[in-house]
Amino acid sequence: MSTVYILWLRQLKRYFRARSRIVGALGQPLLFLVALGFGFGPVFERAGQGNYIEFLTPGIIAMSILFTAIFSGMEIIWDRQFGFLKETLVAPVSRLEIVLGRTMGGATVATIQGIIVLVLSLFIGFRPMNLGLLPVTLAFMFLIALFFTALGTAIASVLEDMQGFQLIMNFLVMPFFFLSGALFPLGGLPEALQIVASVDPLSYGVDGIRASLTGSAHFGLPLDFFVLSVLTVILLAIGSYLFSRIQI
Repeated sequence: MSTVYILWLRQLKRYFRARSRIVGALGQPLLFLVALGFGFGPVFERAGQGNYIEFLTPGIIAMSILFTAIFSGMEIIWDRQFGFLKETLVAPVSRLEIVLGRTMGGATVATIQGIIVLVLSLFIGFRPMNLGLLPVTLAFMFLIALFFTALGTAIASVLEDMQGFQLIMNFLVMPFFFLSGALFPLGGLPEALQIVASVDPLSYGVDGIRASLTGSAHFGLPLDFFVLSVLTVILLAIGSYLFSRIQI
């Protein structure tokens, strides 16, 4: 397990050294919070849905985790192209330990990014309803990070270069976000969209964060936690298997 710890620590060091990356990754979440939060806030209130900043913030936290985690997993492609991955794979350690270390490190980085967005949201008016449920919030944030880091690892394990990355972004990552209920309530949607949202893993993460921060839930905390946990374990297994089959 020392290899897992070393790779986890390496991911953290890489993150904190790239200060421009930290600042750049905060730009989109803050833009969404300010532009959408204050832009659609009056419309949301007139519709009788309450404060839009309170509704939107959990979704934007999940969004920041989603993109950071996916990019962290996709770093495997960069490492493969520049030869760093070969150096790692020829080391006398289990590939399972390598993928676990990388995944845990990427998930930790993504969770830190989500925590930063949560803190910044306090300055634009967001207030958690129950501070005692913050550990639950952090648990859901980490589960989202684990799931999408494992997804990024699985995708990167079968891609040879970055040519397919834009395709992945357009047809996988963006639908995950926009159909998760991060920007709009899932209740009252057309039946087809509700079905799509119910099979979107991010929907349960967003709902879990929203329930723990604001007390408003669509699926309910127990179901959110169960579904997201099971899917994360499955995807970790798939990602580990695909990574183990990478040819040097």
